[in-house]
Parts: sequence; structure tokens; C-alpha cells
Amino acid sequence: MAEPLRVLQLYPKADYYTGAAIQLAELAEGLHRRGHEVVVATRPSEAWTSRLRQAGIAHYAVPMSSQVDLGSVRTLVHILRRHRIQVIHAQKGKARTLALLAGLFVKIPVLILNRGVSFPLTRFNRLGYTTRRVTAIVAVCESIKRGLVASGVRANKIHVIYSGTDTERFNPMVNGRAIRRELGLGPDVFLFTQVGVRSWKGNHDAIDAFALAAARRPRARLLIVGARDPRAFHDRASERGVKDHVFVRGYRHDVPEILAGSGCCVDASYAGLGLTGTLREALAVETPVIASDLEGNPELVRDGQTGILFPARDVPALAAAMVRMMDEPTLAATTARAGRRLVAAKFSTRAKLEATEDLYRRLLEGSSP
Repeated sequence: MAEPLRVLQLYPKADYYTGAAIQLAELAEGLHRRGHEVVVATRPSEAWTSRLRQAGIAHYAVPMSSQVDLGSVRTLVHILRRHRIQVIHAQKGKARTLALLAGLFVKIPVLILNRGVSFPLTRFNRLGYTTRRVTAIVAVCESIKRGLVASGVRANKIHVIYSGTDTERFNPMVNGRAIRRELGLGPDVFLFTQVGVRSWKGNHDAIDAFALAAARRPRARLLIVGARDPRAFHDRASERGVKDHVFVRGYRHDVPEILAGSGCCVDASYAGLGLTGTLREALAVETPVIASDLEGNPELVRDGQTGILFPARDVPALAAAMVRMMDEPTLAATTARAGRRLVAAKFSTRAKLEATEDLYRRLLEGSSP
């Protein structure tokens, strides 16, 4: 039986509800269940402390206030020595830089950097990817790997491991009736849902496209989940004449149920993404999807096979896809079922855990004594 690994997951943020945070938590807990010694360091967060305590995982609250926070570097050196860490998996650029500084004082056999966005590398950031002291880079899709290679990072240093979806929590048996009751929707209302609010998520594009679609199909509704300030979206919907047809909610714990109660999940992102996590989650519960043809999305959403793609920022094309999804229930159902099978095979938490564990071992075997 292979020896357990000693791994530090380093996350220089305190949030616990974003896609990156959820992926980190599920990875740490999954590795722990497989018998490895997992340590997690985040910025101070009661939510992280509580969750990891319940999971039986050591958690350290480290300020990580900047990339040259020497106090945090000292703490990291202490963690590395105390737990005899073999692998550091840095989830952000700041974490990588702090780990590199800690590595001046204690040996780090393997340092891995995660890359989940497609924004261009600055000259300074490029150094952090090409330095020999970073053993490997995990890209969350092939598209991000191609971008890194184009920026001068060696292809054999980059390993594609798709982010995973918990297919036990997100499954076709999830009951979506509660969200429809909450919104007062009858069985004949078609609900489009977009989960996630960022400047580049295309939330306004989704509202604009929905307004065009709703003018043709009045029984349509749109739900946006994850808004800190709903007013901007209410104002946009009011300007487009669909204020009463657009619902806006903040952070929710019942995302599986929300997606299960939706007729279609929409991702209108137009910049920065790797592969939108809610597309995986929607397909896992067999809810059809529409996605922008950008970065890693086509690796999951195969047009006409596991969903519908449209050109990013093309509002009329998104509106046409919405109408098509409402008018062609057979297409919606068959693409959702095919998408569920693809998620189970390549985009599940289980697949991610197995690939990550295998990578850790291979990199450790290749590290110098």
C-alpha cells in the first residue's frame, strides 16, 4: 500500500463560497478521506476553521496580506517543518510567491500552482510560472494550458485536471420544487438561471437577451443568484421592460435544488473564465445549459450534443438560444442527459481526486532527494 502524502493546500483568501474555495475544500476533504495528511492554510475565517475542524483537517489562519508578508512566511515555515510537508498546492499567485519565500528557509519537494482563469499573464506573473522552483502547474482546462504555453510556459510543466462536481450532491434526483414555490412559478413557467455575479460574467447580457426572448415567449422567467447588491440588476431589468420577470438572489446554499428547479442554466461570461462551474453542476442534475463559446466552456458544452453554445457578447444569439431551448424540449432533454454522462466521466470530484493524487505521487517520485 502506498504511503500517505503530506500536503499543504494554500489559499490566500478567506471566502468559502466561491468556486475556487469550494474546489479547494472538496479536494482537501477528499484527500483526507483517502488517508493523506492534509493541512489547509487560508486567511483568517471562522467558516473555514469550523468546516475543517468538522472534517478532522488541520487548519491555519495566516494573514497573507501581501506577496511579501514576512510574518506569514515565518508561519508557513513553521507549518512546513511541523508537518514535514511534501507537496504545497498553491491556489493563487500570492500563495505561490509566499511559498517560494518560505522555500528559502525549508525544502519544498514539490510546489504546484493552480491556474483557473484565462486572464493574460503580466511580465511579473510570467516569472512565477516559469521559475524552476515551481514544479508544476495545474490548469483547469485545455484552453488555459494553451494560453500558458503561448505565454512561454513549457507545455510539459502544465497538467490539465478539470475542476470537479460532487455527483452525489448534484444528481438528477435532486428536488427543485422549493425554489419554484419561493418564486411563485407555475408548472408552465420556464425558468432560466444564471449562478455567479462578476463584472465579466455577462449578467447584464443575460438580462438583455432574456428581454428579447421573453418578448417572444412571455412565460419565461430569469433568476440571477449570487448578487451582493440586487439593485443594479433590478434597474437593468426595469430598463428592458422585464422587471417583474427577473428575480435576483444573493449567496445560496441550495444551488443543486435551484438548478434542478430551472429549465435551463445560462452562462454568459465573456472574459477570464476557465470552465464555468455551474455548467458542470447543472448538467450533473440533468438541467440543460447554454454557454458562451469561450475558453474552456466548449470542452464541456459541445454544441448540440451537451448544450448550446453562442458567441460571447452576442445578445441576439443568446436570446435565440433561449427561445430554442424552450421550443425544443427533446433537444433540451437529450443534451442534458448526455451532459450528465460526460460530467460523471471527466468532470466529477472523484475523477479530479484520482488525477490530483496521481500527479502528486508522480511529481514526488521525480523530485530530487
